[in-house]
Order: sequence, then C-alpha cells, then structure tokens
Amino acid sequence: MTPATPRPAGAADSTRSGAVLARLQLLVTRKLDGLLQGDYAGLLPGPGSEAGESREYRPGDDVRRMDWPVTARTTMPHVRRTVADRELETWLAVDLSASLDFGTGRWLKRDVVVAAATAVTHLTVRGGNRVGAVVGSGGVEAPPARRWRPQPPPVGPGQLVRLPARSGRREAQGLLRAIAETPPRPGRSDLGALVDMLNRPPRRRGVAVVISDFLAPPRQWARPLRKLRVRHDLLAIEVVDPRELELPDVGVLPVVDPETGELHEVQTADPALRHRYAAAAAAQRAEIAAALRAAGAAHLRLRTDRDWLLDMVRFVAAQRHARTRGTTR
Repeated sequence: MTPATPRPAGAADSTRSGAVLARLQLLVTRKLDGLLQGDYAGLLPGPGSEAGESREYRPGDDVRRMDWPVTARTTMPHVRRTVADRELETWLAVDLSASLDFGTGRWLKRDVVVAAATAVTHLTVRGGNRVGAVVGSGGVEAPPARRWRPQPPPVGPGQLVRLPARSGRREAQGLLRAIAETPPRPGRSDLGALVDMLNRPPRRRGVAVVISDFLAPPRQWARPLRKLRVRHDLLAIEVVDPRELELPDVGVLPVVDPETGELHEVQTADPALRHRYAAAAAAQRAEIAAALRAAGAAHLRLRTDRDWLLDMVRFVAAQRHARTRGTTR
C-alpha cells in the first residue's frame, strides 16, 4: 500500500522520462568516470575464463575457484585467480511494475530504477562490452519482442520484453530509452518470470543485474535467482521508499495499492498502528535481504530520499576494495 498520489498523463510521462534520462546520463558520466578512471572493471568484478596465478584462500573467496593440486601440495587451501574477460556480457532484469510508480522522497522509485539501469549500462558498455535487458511492466506475461531497434517498439499490456545484448554507446542509449519510456501497466508483475527470462536460453558466463523493489513474495523469485547465480555474477538492486518502512503521523491517510487499485484510509495518529507497520516492514526487508543473501547475490539498496549515486559510488568502492583483497563480496 502506498499513499494515493495523482498520476500524470501518458504523454507527460514520456516527456518527463526523456528529460530524466538525459540528466541521468550526464550525471553518471561525470561522477562514475571520475571514480573508475583507468579501471577496466565495472560494477562487479568481471568473471574470468582464463586461469591465472594461485594464492591462499581468504574468507569470502568463491569455493568454485579452489586450486586443488596446489592445495594438496602445500597443505594450505589455495584459489586460482582468473584473468578478466575483455568482452563482458551484462543482462539487466528491470522491474517497472505499478508499485514502482510511487515516491515520497527526492525521486520516484521508477526514476531510481532507471537511474540504476543507466549507471550499470554506462559501466558495462565501455570497452566494447555488450548489454541487454528484459523489462517487465506488470500484468500477465506476453511473448517477448523478437527484434529491437534504438527506437523502442510499442509495449502491450503486461508484456515481458527482451532487448537483445549489443555493444556500442548508441545501442546502449536506445536500450535505456526503451526502458525509460516503458509505460506503467495495471496489475501485479511476476518477478520470478522476469528473472527466469535471463536463464533462457543459457548464455556464457557474465553479469546479471536485477533491479526491483522485491515486494513480491520471495518464494516467487528466490529460486530463479539461485539458478541465475550458478552461471553468472549476480547483483540485486533493491529500490526502497521511506514510507514503505514507516508511516508518518499525519492523521487519516488515504492509501492505494497501485497494482490492484484498492483504496483504504489509515489512521496514522495511532502509535500502535505505526509501530506494527514499522515492525512488519522491517521483517519484510529482512526476509528480502535473507533471500538475496541465500541466492549469493551482491545486494545494493537505493532509497528515494537519499543520494542514489553516492550510495552506488560507495558500493563500487567496496567492490574494488574486496577485489584487492581477493574476495568477490
């Protein structure tokens, strides 16, 4: 449930999305290029396929990279480094269901989703890497699009659309435009089906990024995430609004479920109700974090009332620090 807010017209949404995307691209280029100057790696350490040198095992290392011959000779656990692939393929699973069309902070949750996709795409497309996406806009599943051009095709109600992975800045801008201009649709999206589209067909090892508020029950999407992590490095970007964590004391507050249209009036002056709401929200977020951790995903939480770019910069810095220590998380 989210506080009821008026929704702008479709044409205004498209114009606003284009303006927001233009500002985001400029902001990301300035900030993240400065942060990662001279560093080939992007948001996550790229998976390697060519064997490198061995070193002693450290807590947090991927046990699938254990070097058993060296471990047997030295009687100390060792892992084998891998040389990063010079051509990396990244796939985004972008959830744009109706629950993302809400925000009480500096941004709408939808804007933060587009911002995160912009940052990941910018970090990936450098060096000739390919980036693709699957986009869900709520409702029931429909056949994915077969072809894609920089100008996005019309998206029907409830579609899960696949945008093929391609290299080049022009193609990346077209992909981001298609994401930003995807209209919100009524109905609850199937996050599990959206994630599972990254598992079909099987692709070579790369990076998978899932961007959502993860409000769907974890039992719906946890198993597809675990399956995805078997083959790819996985990053889960969770988008949160402060009103989803606690209610303000503002008297009677009309709230509406953006996915079903159901309307309720809540008496927020009741401290017991606010306490129960905050406790339930904390338990829900803890369950989401536990499910992501069990899936082996790197977890980045972005809030609509905070500087999302600063949070992303800190995340990138932490990943780089972990990489220098030989860990991947």
